[in-house]
Amino acid sequence: MLTGRVIGTVVATGKLENLRGVRLLVVQPVDSEQRDYGRPFVAADSIGAACGELVCCAKSREGAMTLPDPGVCVDAGISAIVDSIYCP
Repeated sequence: MLTGRVIGTVVATGKLENLRGVRLLVVQPVDSEQRDYGRPFVAADSIGAACGELVCCAKSREGAMTLPDPGVCVDAGISAIVDSIYCP
């Protein structure tokens, strides 16, 4: 699982039927100090994250487990909206 910031949305005129109602968001990975690293990726969102919010994402097969149909083909899914991070 990784932490990232939502930086945009994806508009798709055609989707698989079992992706209807699921938003596609662009996520920029961030480190523990919330600095950008790596390349942005697209994640499926069924919990209602918004642009600018910090989120936790699961990649690979686990990314689909956050969706209403866990059998849908996605590479990443948003599993939580982060309220705060504490690193002693």
